[in-house]
Amino acid sequence: MQDFGDIIHNQVLVVAIAACLIAQVLKIPVELGTQGKLNIRALVETGGMPSAHSAFVTALATGVGQTVGWASSEFAIAVVFAIIVMYDAAGVRQAAGKQARVLNQIIDEFFQGEHQFTEMRLKELLGHTPFQVIVGSILGVAISWIAEIAY
Repeated sequence: MQDFGDIIHNQVLVVAIAACLIAQVLKIPVELGTQGKLNIRALVETGGMPSAHSAFVTALATGVGQTVGWASSEFAIAVVFAIIVMYDAAGVRQAAGKQARVLNQIIDEFFQGEHQFTEMRLKELLGHTPFQVIVGSILGVAISWIAEIAY
């Protein structure tokens, strides 16, 4: 049971999770401002502005650098992990979302008229634009620097 206590007292982890949650909550006012509607689902959906994944991993990497040292192997591992996650968010997952959009369009055009298609539409917003990833990563670094007193 002590191991669980150690995990919840890990300040770097707590700050990284907080950065992720803050980024996720910020999606609501951003969507309200850009789309003109309140979307509470943004709290649990992937994609959107800012990238919560990017905020999470950059806050983690920054926290590791702040606590263990910028020249440490742990910081290097955290940075490589962050780069992979952000690349995936802006590259692979965004490409999958574009493919879903095209497939949905094909289904819509094919099944116009008397055809019936009962399957759910594919989710189109899976990834992030590079700008959303950059904003998320800036947010993560900023939150970690602000929370430095917790370390």
